[in-house]
Amino acid sequence: MVKLSERDTERYRADGFLALDQVLRPERFDALVAHFERELAALPPGARPEQMDVPHFTDPALFEWLLDPDVLDLVESVIGPDIALFSSHFICKPAGDGKSVPWHQDAYFWRDAIEPAAAAVTVWLAIDPSSRENGCMRVIPGSHLRNDTKYADLQGEDSLFDKQIAAVDESASVDVELRPGQCSVHAATLVHGSTANRSTNRRCGYTMRYMPTTVRFKHESVGHKHQVYLARGVDRAGNVYADPSRAYPELVEHRSW
Repeated sequence: MVKLSERDTERYRADGFLALDQVLRPERFDALVAHFERELAALPPGARPEQMDVPHFTDPALFEWLLDPDVLDLVESVIGPDIALFSSHFICKPAGDGKSVPWHQDAYFWRDAIEPAAAAVTVWLAIDPSSRENGCMRVIPGSHLRNDTKYADLQGEDSLFDKQIAAVDESASVDVELRPGQCSVHAATLVHGSTANRSTNRRCGYTMRYMPTTVRFKHESVGHKHQVYLARGVDRAGNVYADPSRAYPELVEHRSW
């Protein structure tokens, strides 16, 4: 059972993020790493490893980890007992030319899919060592409590996104350095990003994204390119949930976000 203490919960509420020790049991984590390496090796020629988004749509075996009881216990500590899986993403920055992730809030990109997007949460599980040198996640503590963020277009091929927050006080940033198997959890409105990986070491994390079932999934507008899954508890918003035992390759074909 992996649940936050009262002190950790208070820190998370104040800062919008929390770094933690191993959430998956060692044998479970090792199995996930092996599974990821097979997926990475199977990428088509020319595909960027940073773009291994929603892999669970085509690989239902990933639900072995996405619905792991220890992971869900952690999530329950943050958002309560009724949990839906919103998304997942292997964000893998290769050594030497790994792309940067500009300053952003997850909720900004999810606002057309779920409501309220601010209620979602991400568990960021380190597959590789994640350090300042190879482009670990950087966060602005407490930024999840502000709602005056403005975005600007971003040009260039070194970034994973084409938009970024227009003004960020980087002097307030904190590097979230993690060893393999460690994780962080952060709020959907937390301002965060990461630098490009110019080191000789790969940096990969698996982002597992959840929301309370009181959040409404806008199935009528995005159901053709995304689905959510009931992970624990009961539905509270009249959502339509996908079947974790089957693949949905057609969703990937229609994705544009």
